[in-house]
Amino acid sequence: MTSLDLAPQLVGRPEADRTIKRSRVLEILDSAGRDSVLLTSHTAVSWYLDGGRMGISLAGDPIAAVLVTADGDHVATFNNEAARLTAEELPDGVILHEVPWHESLTDVASWYGSGASPASESELAVPLRLARRSLLPGELTRFTQLCEESAGILTEVLSTATPHSTEREVAAALAGRIVAAGADPLVLLVNGASRSTFRHPLPTESALGRRAMAVVCARRNGMIANVTRWVRFDDGTPAELDAEARIANVEADIFNATVAGAAINEILAEIRTSYVTHGFGPKQWQLHHQGGPAGYAGRDPRAADAVTDTVAINQPFTWNPSGPGVKIEDTVLLDSHGIRPLSVDSRWPSTSVNGIQRPVTLQL
Repeated sequence: MTSLDLAPQLVGRPEADRTIKRSRVLEILDSAGRDSVLLTSHTAVSWYLDGGRMGISLAGDPIAAVLVTADGDHVATFNNEAARLTAEELPDGVILHEVPWHESLTDVASWYGSGASPASESELAVPLRLARRSLLPGELTRFTQLCEESAGILTEVLSTATPHSTEREVAAALAGRIVAAGADPLVLLVNGASRSTFRHPLPTESALGRRAMAVVCARRNGMIANVTRWVRFDDGTPAELDAEARIANVEADIFNATVAGAAINEILAEIRTSYVTHGFGPKQWQLHHQGGPAGYAGRDPRAADAVTDTVAINQPFTWNPSGPGVKIEDTVLLDSHGIRPLSVDSRWPSTSVNGIQRPVTLQL
């Protein structure tokens, strides 16, 4: 029996998630013939330690590294961070090593000794990614709450926006609510009508005008919720309404292709076909990334032809098909019944697309 088989038996036990994660990593080490691995990225460290806050600057590297060995889990952190991590972030059962702030967390011999020859995280990148693709019970509870709260924050802010609101005013309101919810605003994008052609619109002082898009990527407990919403202050043009319906159909095709055992690059091939089927043309997929698996990274990883990872049950995704002036994006989960959107708010208008409730533009 592997650690993957243990998950259903451990539902509801608070120590279950970390027990399974450690078993999975030890299996990876055994298969690779290595005695240990040093986890150094936000994605891997947050996953393995159940989402502790391991960053100071949002743009900086983690202030902790994790050495997983047969004899236990060792966390190295700088001496000026150790007290807070011990008091507020670290789970039980790890062995803490303090490193002078001016030295390196990756110099394992200096703080652990010569008894380990760890693999780097990059050496085991694919099996580690596969080990975290299915959310465990505690993770799923925390992630669902974050996704729902992120969707609710977008509802609250955009419901009070006006054509005269500026993009930065909207972004500031979103940021304040995200921080108040205990999350980090990793990405905040807002465009008004004058900037609707930009796929990654960093907010400016421009007024929203007749329609606007807002994007939130919020991180809490190490996991990242990704949500996009649109608001409109008029009835919309026939071309806009048509494009919105067609991009929703592209997303429905992506959901249909996201099934257990499918390879990510196979889903990307379906995306290319869907853009053509729904009138966006064969090159539309090249104009913006299409999303992919989600969880402890914004995309883990982005879908690309080189990504042959297969889809698993209880794996989260954020697909984001887009076209000129349109985009649809939610964080969803593939469970045993199919695709289940996580970033939902009952106050936001929606419509059924292929049997799944999907957000539509909020018309004020």
